[in-house]
Amino acid sequence: MFVLEYKIKANKSQQIKIEEAIRTVQFVRNKCLRFWIDSLPKARLKCFDLNKHSTQLREEFEFVKNLNSMAVQASAERAWEAISRFFDNCKKSRDAKFRVFTEKKGYPTFQKDNRSVEYKISGWKLHPTKRRITFTDKISIGEVKLLGKWDVHSLSVKLIKRVRIVRRADGYYCQFCIDTENSNSLPSTGNSIGIDVGQKVFYADSNGSFEENPRFLKTANSRIRLNQKSLSRKEKKSANRIQARKRLAKTHLRVSRQREEYAKRLALRLCQFNDLVAHENLNIKGLARGRNAKSVNDVAWGLFFKWLSYFGIKYGRQIVAVNPYNTSQMCSSCGTLVPKTLEVRTHICGCGLVLDRDTNAAINILKLATEGHSECKAYGVGATTQLGESLVEQVLMLR
Repeated sequence: MFVLEYKIKANKSQQIKIEEAIRTVQFVRNKCLRFWIDSLPKARLKCFDLNKHSTQLREEFEFVKNLNSMAVQASAERAWEAISRFFDNCKKSRDAKFRVFTEKKGYPTFQKDNRSVEYKISGWKLHPTKRRITFTDKISIGEVKLLGKWDVHSLSVKLIKRVRIVRRADGYYCQFCIDTENSNSLPSTGNSIGIDVGQKVFYADSNGSFEENPRFLKTANSRIRLNQKSLSRKEKKSANRIQARKRLAKTHLRVSRQREEYAKRLALRLCQFNDLVAHENLNIKGLARGRNAKSVNDVAWGLFFKWLSYFGIKYGRQIVAVNPYNTSQMCSSCGTLVPKTLEVRTHICGCGLVLDRDTNAAINILKLATEGHSECKAYGVGATTQLGESLVEQVLMLR
């Protein structure tokens, strides 16, 4: 399963209709959530019950009836996803017993900022020119032009399971969810590499190479400050404030795209030239609660690891996440623990090894991965270590 994304070229009236569809999705989702809350604790509803309630909403409200029936059903499923996620978190907390469950339960809340509407196999039709799509429900969005390099018609239209319209700061996008395998195994290279991520450098590998940390947020900080000041000076609910808010949103969108493209490029390069890539299994959420939260969020390790696991599956590579405990303190040559503070950037051992601290850690990470410790989590083809929890949904965003 992967996603193809195109930018939509729509006129003013079509944009108004798209916003109407997005608001309708939010209305149905919140109504289904209210229906679930009102039924507690007497009844235990299922997803089918919410779908049935969404059908009743179509009969009760004319503007809901204008939206495609499967889009309304998908809106009810969004409410059920929030509910089921809450129950799963409660179950994890109960199963933890004496261990501390740090994640929030995430009780479902009413949505105020929905930005997308999702159609299933009906409510849309692709144009024979392969560059346009028509939305056929009574919302009357009509035909819009698709801007992008990738041709969705190179695949069978029957493989398109979902079509989603997403609003971003710089316009509207159409996403096609394709139900097909996206794999392309590469020949074996015989190379293995360990990487140690950090804030001073993005990562150091076991070969002694370093990848710089671009610090995209820090680079754009001056522009963000100017946009924030401009926003704070505008009168609330005024047209000028709306424009200032859009400028600020576009700046943040640019930073997020820079991070993703950078992480994607590095992950792709590592998977193309190595059969095994080992990295630390970090608690990124815990690190983001500390004093360096802004820097941790800016470096975006989680995004990098996500793309590593995706390309590992796509190209048949082995991606192994190991426990980072003592990887910086242990000597990669003799295995002796050499305690050092974060300020000490050079590893000096009594055995005579003098090495950069991060490179030493990367070598230790690679050793742990190749030894197949039970604390490792392996993703990809041909993994010999213990499998971890299920991966997050691997979705390829082609922009």
